[in-house]
Amino acid sequence: MTPIPSENGVDGDDEREEDDEKEEEPRLKYQRMGGSIPNLLSSDAASCIAVAERMISLGTVDGTIHILDFLGNQVKQFMAHTAAVNDLSFDVEGEYIGSCSEDGTVVINSLFTDEKVLKFEYHRPMKAIALDPGYSRKTSKRYVAGGLAGQLCFNSKKWFGYRDQVLHSGEGPIHAVKWRTSLIAWANDAGVKVYDVATDQIITFIERPRGSLHPELLLPHLVWQDDTLLVIGWGTFVKIASIRANEKKGANGTYRPVPMSSLNQVDIVASFQTTYYISGIAPFGDSLVVLAYIPVEEDEEKGFSTAMSSRQGNAQRPEVHVVTWNNDELATDTLPVHRFEQCKAKDYSLAHAPFSGSSYAGGQWAAGDEPLYYVVSPKDVVIAKPRDTEDHIAWLLEHGWHEKALEAVEAGQGRSELIDEVGSSYLDHLIVERKYGEAASLCPKLLRGSAPAWERWVFHFAHLHQLPVLIPYMPTENPRLHDTAYEVTRMKISSCSSFHNFSNALAHDLGIFDAQAALVALATNMSFHKDLLSTVKSWPPVIYSALPVISAIDSQLNTSMTDALKEALAELYVINGQYEKAFSLYADLMKPDIFDFIEKHNLHDAIREKVVQLMMLDCKCAVPLLIQNKDLISPPDVVSQLLNASNKCDSKYFLHLYLHALFEANPHVGKDFHDMQIELYADYDLKMLLPFLRSSQHYTLEKAYDICVKKDLLREQVFILGRMGNTKRALAVIVNKLGDVEEAVEFVTMQHDDDLWEELIKQCLHKPEMVGVLLEHTVGNLDPLYIVNMVPNGLEIPRLRDRLVKIITDYRTETSLRHGCNDILKTDSVNLLVKYYKEARRALCFSKEEEARVKRGDGSGDSQAIWRTEGARAMEAKSKTRGDTRCCMCFDPFFIRDVAVAVFFCCHAYHMSCLMDSMHTVVSGKKGSGATSRMSDYDYDSNDEDDEENDSGVPRLRCILCTTAASLR
Repeated sequence: MTPIPSENGVDGDDEREEDDEKEEEPRLKYQRMGGSIPNLLSSDAASCIAVAERMISLGTVDGTIHILDFLGNQVKQFMAHTAAVNDLSFDVEGEYIGSCSEDGTVVINSLFTDEKVLKFEYHRPMKAIALDPGYSRKTSKRYVAGGLAGQLCFNSKKWFGYRDQVLHSGEGPIHAVKWRTSLIAWANDAGVKVYDVATDQIITFIERPRGSLHPELLLPHLVWQDDTLLVIGWGTFVKIASIRANEKKGANGTYRPVPMSSLNQVDIVASFQTTYYISGIAPFGDSLVVLAYIPVEEDEEKGFSTAMSSRQGNAQRPEVHVVTWNNDELATDTLPVHRFEQCKAKDYSLAHAPFSGSSYAGGQWAAGDEPLYYVVSPKDVVIAKPRDTEDHIAWLLEHGWHEKALEAVEAGQGRSELIDEVGSSYLDHLIVERKYGEAASLCPKLLRGSAPAWERWVFHFAHLHQLPVLIPYMPTENPRLHDTAYEVTRMKISSCSSFHNFSNALAHDLGIFDAQAALVALATNMSFHKDLLSTVKSWPPVIYSALPVISAIDSQLNTSMTDALKEALAELYVINGQYEKAFSLYADLMKPDIFDFIEKHNLHDAIREKVVQLMMLDCKCAVPLLIQNKDLISPPDVVSQLLNASNKCDSKYFLHLYLHALFEANPHVGKDFHDMQIELYADYDLKMLLPFLRSSQHYTLEKAYDICVKKDLLREQVFILGRMGNTKRALAVIVNKLGDVEEAVEFVTMQHDDDLWEELIKQCLHKPEMVGVLLEHTVGNLDPLYIVNMVPNGLEIPRLRDRLVKIITDYRTETSLRHGCNDILKTDSVNLLVKYYKEARRALCFSKEEEARVKRGDGSGDSQAIWRTEGARAMEAKSKTRGDTRCCMCFDPFFIRDVAVAVFFCCHAYHMSCLMDSMHTVVSGKKGSGATSRMSDYDYDSNDEDDEENDSGVPRLRCILCTTAASLR
């Protein structure tokens, strides 16, 4: 259990021991209410409390009601009763306060007006009261109260004054009552009932828990969490009742909620028993806050009632428990209130602050409002509220979790000034733990730009003789420390025998010579190479020259070259602008960010000698880099370096990755290594071998075949044998080793070799199963009857009957498809010929006037499109016209006479006047003779609707020569 910390304002004397070794962070923090409270309770005792949005009301044993602000300062007081005040109730606006007392009276006071005090006599002690939430707004001025008389009285203002109505009686005294919206909940000896004022009926009854103590010894507690949730705490039992609306079925089958006045269904949504007595209960978000009274073990053995009457001065301190609806403990705090040893369970009470806009003072809180809880004992009032971020950080520091506290501050939780406090505490903790290196490394992060803080820790490290650890992290600017700090540093370093040459390293002015002398001194001592690296990274380059330090390190290249010294040298090369040398060292050190370094400084030329190191560091980044720069470092160079690499890396795998990427980028660049790639694919990526064999033309077939035979790669052998022309051997591999007849049929089909079909049949004849599969897959390639005739007598072929049926069916289907295709082809041919013939019989007439009209743009776009189409056809016909563009009737050239011309697709052309005269002569001759000529027999398309005449009744034009020739046949 977590004791109340002293900084919260609650003084504790006898702290309880922790039950668990691992202490959990509390959920609440506590503060004793000050102001007028200590003075008021010094001569009196608190008996009850009520909280409104703007004030607090405290009732005492002598019958006085004190109105307080939230700091505990008294604003008003009412000498309302002559005996102890048992209960208090505000309306929702906080303008009226109602009270009831042991003297049997109920008093209602107005807090902001001079209205007359209302006092009602009931002649028996009154234990509970609740004002109508809308008391200040309504003229009915209703309240409900009850006590030892066992009657729940509903009082309201009528025409002739105030009248009481007994809502319920006969089940013992009324111990508690709460009013929310139109619902009134009260507790008596039998249990809890809920009454709906709107419907004037009791809607539920919740029986008193079995085994619970008598209410006179341990009062029940009621609180509305919201408009539909009622929390009940009675003895050691907790119940949460949900009052929900009935759903009436509508005409369309949907359900609709009924008004609040029709609420009449109650469900117990949570119920559990505690190990302590409940002296108060309140909601805490989705959890509960319970004020617990811890009985003494002797009391539990003798019985609670006996102990309450016989034992005083031996009670334990009350506790605040934060629990879920399943009674899971979230937090437990002990409250050392004043004179807790003499208190009984019913002497305590718990109230919580309302939220803004609540329908009643006593529910949940609106977003952004802070919940407050008030724990009342006869001589004390303690305020409890949720812990904030700063409390969380302080608790982490108190328990030594400095890293978590620092993370919380860096995440932006709490004030920014907290980082100084947390940082100082963290450094103190590390110093106590003798973790000087870790403390020094955190100084730049924790001290930031505070020069006074830096100077204080410089002197502290100097006092602890740990200043050399801090030197690499000391700032030289932003902030610039006082000269004394640098002087102290120089003196402490010079006193160390291992730093004989470092005495002038950090002089008060940090001159260029002194800084580089310090670095040289660090470089010449192997034990301080790591400090040299940290110093080079942290010191600004402007305070020293890198070249002398580089020279000092170069002298040790063959003696004591540690990794730290190599990295420091690389950093110095970067400072001096020698990026290629820095890259060489970074590559040897296998620095992960080397690829970014290459791109930043454009060092693609420098990668030529570091292929192996780059591949070992990150082959996924190295391969694209080498491919992109294949003009700078040729593939033969890359392959040579990888082949000559040491055994520390899988150089063949790296070679495979590089050659594969090179082949995908350009199949012809690495053609000299395609033989090598076949073996690499066989070792590392077998599924890519066959696509490579099909794509490449630059490998030796014999070598490739030997590799495939060695690796027993059958399909690759088939492909290579096929490319070599040894198709029979390839077919033998498929049939005898792969045993895949379908693939064999596909292979033979692609070769277009009849002899190979014979070979396939011969190799399958001695294998009955293969013969059956061959029969199934040769339809369309071979005549199945030919295969059947070649099968030896007595050979049993599995499922031969089914396969023959399938062959015949497939053959019939194929034959039917061929006949159907032939019929369709014939029909299409005839239709196309008829269409062509009809088109060929038509004439195209064109003249200069028509052409001029079209050129002028007369007519719509559709007519122009038709003209273009007809014109194109006319030009095609004209180009085919025989007779040197002469009329076939008068044999005059067309250009002599300015008349229209008619052109037929039989390549004959006429003057329109000659054609019309000829047709008139022919038609007249036909009518005059009355004879039937063959010309009329030639009129095969006379049934066409547009054949003989057009829409105007004019006969269609016919080629005279072709018509006459047809009639003479």
